Amino acid sequence: MDKLRGRAETLKIAHLLDVEPDTLAFLQGLPVEDVRRFRTQSVAALFDRAPDMLDRIAAATKLVPAGVAAAISQKALGPRLAAAVAGRLEPARAADIIEKLPVSFTAESCGHLDPRRIEGIVGRLDEDLVVRIAVTLAERGDHLTMGRFVGHLPDAALRRILPSVDDAAVLKTGFAIDRPERLGHLIDLMGPDRLAAVIGSAAADGLWPEALAVAGMVTGEQRGRIASLAAGQPQHRLDSLVATVAEQDLWESLLPLVALLDEEERRAVAELPSLRDADVLAGVVRAVVVTGLWAEFLPLVEVLPPESRTVVAAAAGALPEADLDALAREVDKQDLWELVMPLVELMDDDAKTRIFALPAFQEQGGGGEGGASGARP
Repeated sequence: MDKLRGRAETLKIAHLLDVEPDTLAFLQGLPVEDVRRFRTQSVAALFDRAPDMLDRIAAATKLVPAGVAAAISQKALGPRLAAAVAGRLEPARAADIIEKLPVSFTAESCGHLDPRRIEGIVGRLDEDLVVRIAVTLAERGDHLTMGRFVGHLPDAALRRILPSVDDAAVLKTGFAIDRPERLGHLIDLMGPDRLAAVIGSAAADGLWPEALAVAGMVTGEQRGRIASLAAGQPQHRLDSLVATVAEQDLWESLLPLVALLDEEERRAVAELPSLRDADVLAGVVRAVVVTGLWAEFLPLVEVLPPESRTVVAAAAGALPEADLDALAREVDKQDLWELVMPLVELMDDDAKTRIFALPAFQEQGGGGEGGASGARP
């Protein structure tokens, strides 16, 4: 999940700084919480040290009716400067002016507003206006700005907005949401049929990373439902998920979802053409070594076709000693020997010898007849 969260944070910072995302690609290699803090610091640097001119303009708008201030904002300031001034006003006054502006102008200004001012202003806007602004942002494809706002919108507005925007826009907005703790509630508001349509859009429109990010931000039954909806896609679409994950190295986001599937759904994943590719399977093993997701991976290995299990066994058997020992310790810790021993049996003699000599294996084997030594081939 960190890789996708880091990607979203980088896009948000690029949008904030008005630079191309590629120029900030180096941020994606940093811990995601550090990148998030950097975004918070960037917001403060941009908006807390505003020129005195903005405060003078903001003070002047208090002396004229809201309609006049709106006309000045539109004709003299433009969307970017108008947003900067709105951020210096009391929320109630900013809302009064916004309600006198054309929706298209407001939507363009929203992307330049101090994110910390959103909640106070949105809460004072007429619901009809909030809905029109949100739909306009979706039509403009400004999902990053939508992600800033959606977590602050009341349920009544959300119930009207959701049917008015397409499935891809919903998914992209969820990926960019600034308040992920609200995402589960938004999914509840959507209902099961709309959620199914949104996951179908991920499959049809190549938005699997966004879908994985959304699944990673929710918990419990909702995450399991998303996993099942993905597994229920036609094979060619589900195969595109695995191909995307392999290409972008997103196994840490996918494997926890696979672990939530029932056996029939896991078999549907295991039978995908992409999981017969030796390079893809070796990539999964490397990712599992890094993430320690053996408990999530081994149930899938159990239902892979025999030739694919052999490839996984060879890749695991060729791991360096330290990685093999980490595997054995994790398997022992989570009592996964029943799943891992059939994999060991597929390894060549050299790999078996290395595994049986591992300290973790020997410690487990010392536990008696039910231990790993009792399962030695």
